Amino acid sequence: MASNEETPAAVPEQLYHTTLTVIDFHKDTSGSTRDVYVLGTHTTLQAAKAFTLKALETLGYSPDDFYTYKVRTAADSEDWPYGDGVHVYAKAPASQEFLVGIDTKPNTEDLPNGPNNTPLLPRDYTHLHYVIQNKTDYNQDTNNRNYQSSEIEGCYVHRADAIDAAKALLAGDKTEFAQYDERDTNVEGGQWPFGDDVVVHAVAETGENYTVAVRTVPGAHEKYKKISKAH
Repeated sequence: MASNEETPAAVPEQLYHTTLTVIDFHKDTSGSTRDVYVLGTHTTLQAAKAFTLKALETLGYSPDDFYTYKVRTAADSEDWPYGDGVHVYAKAPASQEFLVGIDTKPNTEDLPNGPNNTPLLPRDYTHLHYVIQNKTDYNQDTNNRNYQSSEIEGCYVHRADAIDAAKALLAGDKTEFAQYDERDTNVEGGQWPFGDDVVVHAVAETGENYTVAVRTVPGAHEKYKKISKAH
């Protein structure tokens, strides 16, 4: 007799996050300051690679919107100047550069495979919350690749879990920092100069500057979607 039970969806060990790195020369003319967001998450590398090719389209852009638009191919493996993990490079007229890449991380939430090789979220949840740590080493020259680095430290279904993880990330070393600021996420408004999505800011005795932010795909769209010109 056939069973009516559904086969549980497979749970992948890894998740493949499509990242958007924005270099804004209006904010920093040296181009050394980079902001990292996530535009999508997939359960297979093949699906993530396919998504990178249309990731900027999800923000409303087309290749014609950019002065330069480059897609990495197999022939570019040795002569690709935009970074090992970068699959698409675009230079916008508004003094911005967009780098679309893939960051592979463990599936710590044990999210099962869902439609179109994306994580299957619980009912009534539409997006993940990403904990992103940024480190800026002011001891390095701004042209040095070690000057600034960003890392996805985890992704969570519930925002509260992401905030807890963000606050815990550097808390064990709190006493070793020359400055350590933690945002009270239960209080709206107030003076917080480190960014709306930043939860922790810290400065090491040796000068390195850290921020830990909680970001979402809708947040990235709100910040960087193409603004249509009124006719």
